[in-house]
Amino acid sequence: MEPSRFSPFSPRFWRSPLRGPWLTSVLGVVLLVGITVLFVTGLLSYAAYNPGLSPVNDKTPDKGVLGFYLFAWPTDPHWLYRLTQGVHVTLGITLIPVLLAKLWSVVPRLFTLPPARSLAHALERLSLLLLVGGGLFEFVTGVLNVQLDYVFPGSFYPLHFYGAWVFFAAFVAHAVLKTPAALRNLRGLRDERNESTERNESAERNEPAEPTESAGSAERAEPTGLTAPDPYPPTVSRRGALGLVGGGSLLLFATTAGQSVDGLRWTALFAPHGRSDPGGGPGGFQINKTAAYAGIRPAETGEDAWRLVVRGRGGTVRLSRAELLGLPLHSAALPIACVEGWSTSDQWWRGVRLRDLAALVGHDADPPDVLVESLQRHGAFRRAALRANQVADPRSLLALSVNGEDLTPDHGHPARIIVPAAPGVLNTKWVAALTFGDL
Repeated sequence: MEPSRFSPFSPRFWRSPLRGPWLTSVLGVVLLVGITVLFVTGLLSYAAYNPGLSPVNDKTPDKGVLGFYLFAWPTDPHWLYRLTQGVHVTLGITLIPVLLAKLWSVVPRLFTLPPARSLAHALERLSLLLLVGGGLFEFVTGVLNVQLDYVFPGSFYPLHFYGAWVFFAAFVAHAVLKTPAALRNLRGLRDERNESTERNESAERNEPAEPTESAGSAERAEPTGLTAPDPYPPTVSRRGALGLVGGGSLLLFATTAGQSVDGLRWTALFAPHGRSDPGGGPGGFQINKTAAYAGIRPAETGEDAWRLVVRGRGGTVRLSRAELLGLPLHSAALPIACVEGWSTSDQWWRGVRLRDLAALVGHDADPPDVLVESLQRHGAFRRAALRANQVADPRSLLALSVNGEDLTPDHGHPARIIVPAAPGVLNTKWVAALTFGDL
């Protein structure tokens, strides 16, 4: 028995005149490019944590073959993570209207009966369900992370990591199945334009035009399950609908991108680290966690109480802040860039090179990896590891001051790590200990 037209399982329930292969194809091609860039930049973000270096850096347990990465994260160019993660977050937010429009355009397919007409059709339906569910999950968790709203169950890192693989596997399967049809539909649009041009030229010359079947009639005849059999009268053209989607994407781009672009931070109205810089002075740039939030007590960071513990094959040394200031100091202009997509411009940091601290405990020639421990007692990255190439870089510092003044408590006083091209969470604040050696 045919479903009632008031049921979503009936083709006559879906009456929008905008749905059809052409609109779905255009949106699909945009997402094909955009989501591929998102996946690649997401893998780069994963690699930037050097997950194979030490378990403390990898928040994706039991990842198996999914946890591959092809190279140790470099320190040049020093703005690399600022670029890749800025693109990842900004593009992801910009694509939200395109994703929603694409889901709207194919929603009738979720209710087609029978559920599977053949093995190929069953695979297509399964990929579509995983694609819809995975896409919504990835975009929702990503936006919540950018907004610092950790309301999802569990840690963001494994949820987003495993969700990305499920989503992208379904995306690839769906793209393989549907890209040829999408390209045919776009070629049909080109043919339709050419035919329209020929008809107009013939009309100007008062010549009869060759009778042809337009792409629109082909679309109406194609049994895709997208075109409404009993559509409402159109109130907007398909190009108008695309303009609305593009306008929404442009608005989100304009109100997000500024959180990682100097001089445009005031435009990032929808980003927690947008709008304006937090105060003035040498320490007037963005942070994620304050000292109070991290539970750092002034009694722990005072001159009399705080000592940096440095361990290596040559033994252990303990250094006060005054003793650190007595060592050779160096400066480096480096940004801070975080997984949430925000970043600062280059700040002038001054402190002791990590490789010089490694030399103090017996690693004179080739400095090894280092495990950094913070005074912070709780949180995913109170301990972090850095690779030997990061330790060896002359710009990698145990910073004691920034922009000409001592670090503020919120920026990591009495000492913090700053490393070129590293994610912000690896630039550990309130450093308590450094352990050099193979990790």
